[in-house]
Amino acid sequence: MNKQSNNIDDKVKIIISVGDESGIGPEIILKALFSKEIPNNIDFIIVGSKINLENTYKNLKLLGVKNIVDPNNYKIYDIKIPFKINKQKESNGNASFFYLKKAIEIVQKYPNTALVTGPICKKSWALAGHNYSGQTELLAESCQINNVGMLFTAKSPITGWRFNTLLATTHIPLCEVPKQLSTNLIHAKLDLFSKFCKTYVKKPILKVAGLNPHAGEEGILGSEEKDWIKNALISWGKKNNGVQLSGPISPDTCWNSSAKAWRDKTAPTHDGILAMYHDQGLIPIKVIALNYSVNTTIGLPFIRTSPDHGTGFDIAGKGLAQSQSMVEAIKAAFDFTKNSRLLNAH
Repeated sequence: MNKQSNNIDDKVKIIISVGDESGIGPEIILKALFSKEIPNNIDFIIVGSKINLENTYKNLKLLGVKNIVDPNNYKIYDIKIPFKINKQKESNGNASFFYLKKAIEIVQKYPNTALVTGPICKKSWALAGHNYSGQTELLAESCQINNVGMLFTAKSPITGWRFNTLLATTHIPLCEVPKQLSTNLIHAKLDLFSKFCKTYVKKPILKVAGLNPHAGEEGILGSEEKDWIKNALISWGKKNNGVQLSGPISPDTCWNSSAKAWRDKTAPTHDGILAMYHDQGLIPIKVIALNYSVNTTIGLPFIRTSPDHGTGFDIAGKGLAQSQSMVEAIKAAFDFTKNSRLLNAH
């Protein structure tokens, strides 16, 4: 099954970097591209090792996996990276780093183009001498953009509602979160978030989670909300009348409305929640959206999405990896690129 489009004028080009090839990246790509959920009018380019993709295909066929595409039916930007048998983790990390670098270079050349990234291993990047806390940071550096946002998005298969959670801080230790949070940071993230949401709604409804339990309980359980977070939200709200903003909300109840909107068409909806730190935002979205969650980077001159899971080293090569999150990543990349009024301006 080949999802390549023949209508050049109607195409969205999607570049897929395979990520760490010792993980499940190649497998979920071949499975996802087979899915009937993938729009037909997409021109795919896969960036990675052609031999590895071919070997993955052969291995999956031997395991009895039928719902996969033959990589030879797709455009593959074949990159040959030197491999050290005695340093496999380092070599795979090095390869996945340069696959992403090349994918970014390709996506920047074409209009109407999105990037979908396979999962990488941060430890393997570090072993190879690439000291980034994740793909988001490399993307921001490559595009020379300081203010980008790590947004997790999922479209409910039950109600069609899109569930968005943006992180104020990303891959940092928990003890560093209060040190990095500031009024300027919160304002910058809300600027990104509102701009993103306004690509599909006129007046976004945004919520902001508190940092501390019960949003500080008026200073008893933490003072940040009382000292500056409330004022930061008030000052931003005054300058952005086109957004309905509420918060800081107690984190243990902030996502209750999301769970209801995910499964009930009659439930009130909102357009996004700003979480203060990584796990605060990721735990509810993964519990509520399961395999439908997608990681996307907002603020770039192009759309970038990624499945919301890791490399799955423990099941790699066994044909067991689920591909729904990769399917959703491709669908989201297509939807955002095709329908966005403000993004993809390169």
